[in-house]
Amino acid sequence: MQFTLKAQDGKARLGVIETPRGSIRTPAFMPVGTAATVKAMYPDQVRELGADIILGNTYHLMLRPSAERVAALGGLQQFMQWDGPILTDSGGFQVMSLSKLRKITEQGVSFQSHIDGQSYMLTPERSVEIQTLLGANIRMVLDECTPFPATHEEARVSMELSMRWAERSKKAFLQFDAGQGDALFGIVQGSTYPDLREISARRLIDMGFDGYAIGGLAVGEGQKMMCDVLDVTTPFLPNDRPRYLMGVGTPDDLVESVARGVDMFDCVMPTRAGRHGTAYTRYGKVNIRNARHAADPRPLDESVDCPASQNYSRAYFHHLHRCGEYLGAMLLSWHNLAYYQTLMGDMRAAIEKGQFNDFYAQFKEDQARGDIPPLA
Repeated sequence: MQFTLKAQDGKARLGVIETPRGSIRTPAFMPVGTAATVKAMYPDQVRELGADIILGNTYHLMLRPSAERVAALGGLQQFMQWDGPILTDSGGFQVMSLSKLRKITEQGVSFQSHIDGQSYMLTPERSVEIQTLLGANIRMVLDECTPFPATHEEARVSMELSMRWAERSKKAFLQFDAGQGDALFGIVQGSTYPDLREISARRLIDMGFDGYAIGGLAVGEGQKMMCDVLDVTTPFLPNDRPRYLMGVGTPDDLVESVARGVDMFDCVMPTRAGRHGTAYTRYGKVNIRNARHAADPRPLDESVDCPASQNYSRAYFHHLHRCGEYLGAMLLSWHNLAYYQTLMGDMRAAIEKGQFNDFYAQFKEDQARGDIPPLA
């Protein structure tokens, strides 16, 4: 994997990541394909919207249908008919948030499946092996997801464990990858404590990774604290490696994070919100279930180049969601992903032109304006 920094405007960065499966333009938003599918979307739709890479979930895929079965069927790209790069998470977050019973030891995490109660053991080595079997082009080290809030001592102990697991993950990656050209990212931990974030970043850099993720955020700390952590973390990360903020977030989160030097994002928010009747637009969120949309002929957002955004009335979206029709979730997910990719493309263009501050100001103005009520 090769990362090239093409332009910088303030702290905002424009780059490209070259992988064996293709190029990834940054800043990049990765749609989440939890169980080998981006919910309510066809793979070719996701690609046509401008996504260069998607995310697969190690925890869910190791349980169903199993990494070994996916490997036997040609890998995740062949399995789900996605021809571009795939990033897989390590499974650690889901183990700690979804499993019925879990126990963390130096060896790894033992847990019971949330599906059928079967017992599993996820170690740093097994996590990397699973991601290799899936065929991920970017793989993540196994880390402990520090709960929020945490005391300084709790965060330190958790971070130290994650650093030891990161070292083991790298050794496993060198064994399993065997020169195939794929990548392994380290994950910076340390909760909201600047000194721990610095220690974690420096330790990971000493180990040497292809990219560096910032973990342990978007767990309830709020946007201001998230931004504060980014402010003290990104300066320690190398300029010649991509920076990935895990599990984030809202459009405003993305813009604030790009302004602080982050290159990559993933989040279930656009598709999850779409399934529940919420649209993200240039002028903020729209709750399409609201009665005021029942007779509104306007499209969701004419500035977004997507049929779902331009061709269907808000009244139709309202009707579909009130009736519980599958098409409502499909169209709204399509629109939301289109809006997210439009937003990323607009940021890339602004950075390239040296106009990110102007973009930032206009984005904030548009969001503050809010959605325009329908005509009487």
